[in-house]
Amino acid sequence: GITGVELQSNSPSDYVPNLTTAVRKKADLVIAAGFLLAADTNTVAKKYPNTHFAITDYDVTGTPFNGRKNVMGLTYAANESGCLVGYLAAEMAKKQGGKQIIGAVGGLKIPPVDIWIAGYQYCAKKAVPGTQVLVDYSQDFVAADKCKTLAENQIAKGAKVLFQVAGGCGLGTLKAAAAAKIWGIGVDKDQYNDAKRVMTSGVKRVDNGVYQAIQKAKLGGFKKGGNLLFNLKNGGMSVGKINPAVPKAYVKL
Repeated sequence: GITGVELQSNSPSDYVPNLTTAVRKKADLVIAAGFLLAADTNTVAKKYPNTHFAITDYDVTGTPFNGRKNVMGLTYAANESGCLVGYLAAEMAKKQGGKQIIGAVGGLKIPPVDIWIAGYQYCAKKAVPGTQVLVDYSQDFVAADKCKTLAENQIAKGAKVLFQVAGGCGLGTLKAAAAAKIWGIGVDKDQYNDAKRVMTSGVKRVDNGVYQAIQKAKLGGFKKGGNLLFNLKNGGMSVGKINPAVPKAYVKL
């Protein structure tokens, strides 16, 4: 019974016009898709206090929202999924022998990217002490060539597994890994079929978050000025398909 209106922003200058258009179309709930929309979402939410807003990947208890009552945050414990793929990365690097080096190529250096990498680093080093984790940022989520260049640099330094945390740009990381015949790890969605030699993916179930936000706006329970947290336990985070080349001993079935 939900009618959806999808508005695509091709540049940051489209954020306020699109958010405002959604309100003017009498949306009961306006969902801002991502951390970078926070400031503009706050501006529009302040102007339209009777409309419900939700934003993915942002803690609305802090600035700029400061607990604004008509805004709900959809936050994700991406460090938990990052931990699992980091464990697999370290074990697969160890299996190959030689220097214990893995890498991560992020997009913009912002919290929703850093949280993935933090979990990846932490659990890789827990799984195999002494693991070296190379980290670079493309400062881009679109241009695949930028991520490909960083990935190739990490491969030249001995990285045996690469985790992409850069959206569309990260396809360059996965393809560089495939070309070098090492393992790549996808992000956000299951990217098993997006390139050859994808070991697995860290998956963020944004669909589950959006579903719950809509449900709460419609049926009651909208978390005014607070956050919903999505993690492994409640199905908000997960791991994608795991390549059969990964030994079953590394995977708890």
